[in-house]
Amino acid sequence: MRVVLQRVREAAVRVDGVSVGSIGPGLLLLVGVAPADGPAQVAWMADRVAGLRIFADAEGRMNRSLRDVGGEVLCVSQFTLYADVSRGRRPSFVDAARPEHARPLYESLCDALGAQRGVFGADMAVSLVNDGPVTLILESP
Repeated sequence: MRVVLQRVREAAVRVDGVSVGSIGPGLLLLVGVAPADGPAQVAWMADRVAGLRIFADAEGRMNRSLRDVGGEVLCVSQFTLYADVSRGRRPSFVDAARPEHARPLYESLCDALGAQRGVFGADMAVSLVNDGPVTLILESP
């Protein structure tokens, strides 16, 4: 499982012009699932995301977690995180899990984090106000 995590002041996702999820301060997660991923990768990722100390404490140091600050989470499925662009000009997505495998794992991650979410497989418009900016790439073992 691969996640691009962005600390945000706010974020929202729209499908066909309709808002399907929005948050205030917290984390926007772009989530990709690999064919070998399963419940263990979901559990690892949920724990890692919730526990990362990337929010400022009273002294301005990144020393508080999502749990500590009571931040919100918005998850957006993004199979393109597993694109292979090493050959040719068109990305290959053979390293991304098939939708029937990826969807339940994506939903499990969202549930574990109590996250707002986009619509799996939809063409979405994501907007955000990045805070910091702080952007991390997480990959489950």
